Amino acid sequence: MNLESPKTTIPKSAKDTFDFLSDVKNFEKLMPENISKFEVLDDDKFVFALKGMPEIVLKKKEAISPNKIVLGAAGGKLDFSLTADIAPIDENTSEAQLTFDGEFNAMMAMMIKGPISKFIETLSINIPKAV
Repeated sequence: MNLESPKTTIPKSAKDTFDFLSDVKNFEKLMPENISKFEVLDDDKFVFALKGMPEIVLKKKEAISPNKIVLGAAGGKLDFSLTADIAPIDENTSEAQLTFDGEFNAMMAMMIKGPISKFIETLSINIPKAV
């Protein structure tokens, strides 16, 4: 299953956006209002939970400055990645798009497609406000 957020314009350089998203503690500022838990576990790993959903642990798997950050599931039953692609527009503006990619059976995919789409859209919308 592959889901993409809308592209978001950010009033910061690609490097500033990359640096912000590289620091996993900043993801707390991007979370939806219905977050019930957020905890940084170490420099590149955090756990979060939304109300009514299980806890998810994400770990930074790859960082290619200033264009790409890949977070992946760190344990648990689901294997997926969340990638932030960052593109410069000019020296003070950048654009970011989040991509969720995971392998799920048809039943699971049907159940999580809506909530995951809304989740990555919320993260994407919150990036310009938080950076």
